[in-house]
Amino acid sequence: MRAIELKGLTYTYSAKTPFEKRALDGVDLAIEKGEFVGLIGATGSGKSTLIQHLNGLVRVQQGRVTVAGMDASDKKSLKKLRFTVGMVFQYPEYQLFEDTVAKDVAFGPKNMKLEKDEIDRRVRRAMDVVGLPYAEFAERSPFELSGGEKRRAAIAGVIAMEPEILVLDEPVAGLDPVGRREILALVRRLHEEVSPTVVMVSHYMDDIAAMADRIVALKEGRVVADGSPAEVFGAREKLAEAGLSLPTAARIVDKLAERGIVLPKTVVTPEELADALCAYRAEHKGAHPQAADAADTDGEDGNV
Repeated sequence: MRAIELKGLTYTYSAKTPFEKRALDGVDLAIEKGEFVGLIGATGSGKSTLIQHLNGLVRVQQGRVTVAGMDASDKKSLKKLRFTVGMVFQYPEYQLFEDTVAKDVAFGPKNMKLEKDEIDRRVRRAMDVVGLPYAEFAERSPFELSGGEKRRAAIAGVIAMEPEILVLDEPVAGLDPVGRREILALVRRLHEEVSPTVVMVSHYMDDIAAMADRIVALKEGRVVADGSPAEVFGAREKLAEAGLSLPTAARIVDKLAERGIVLPKTVVTPEELADALCAYRAEHKGAHPQAADAADTDGEDGNV
């Protein structure tokens, strides 16, 4: 049984009005259990509409959505679906509302009608996983936390439901570089320890290239690319047509090619770039000394 399967998914906003807008157009997509999928696309490509179908926030108009064996159109399974799919929206810290962190994290498990001991176990585990030790943070007001701590507290509230599938919509939006690194490290941990299947929406191509096993690119509500990071980012023309940028490492590869230093276009991460440069220098014995400094170039999303 697949984690997620979409067949012919089509969705139109304001249908039969002058403001009609087709957000999704016949999307077919299958995601297997255990995959980490990066979802990319320009603004208005349909990313948010797609992920909101996964836990029933947007009702299926046309096509079929099956998540963990459940039909997203079946109202009887809607509650279970929303416990199965943990959704972390942009700026989740804005959804904090209880007077203590522990109470906020417990909100989801309480709605699942779990026993008190099980709720307590889940709250403690979730807070530990996100790096907010229960003894230190349980009785603190979430509104007194730092920005990064607030976001981790909000994420803890989602993972306390122990969802099989975790969907993250721009999880590092608005964070400084340190906060970004912390949240991305947390996402990796959640993939390993809590939710085996992850779908992450992001416009930071460096993050997607480094973290995703597979990338799905949308353009005008249609899937225009689907494959490994090397396959998707290696198709430069197709990516440009979709209005998407390259990871910093891939852009450096293209700049070096203009200087006669040809590296594989499958290079998409800083680590891969460093390895490719070492291999190139060894093969050409320093024929292009300018390549020696390429790995130290500052990218827009951080140091490469």
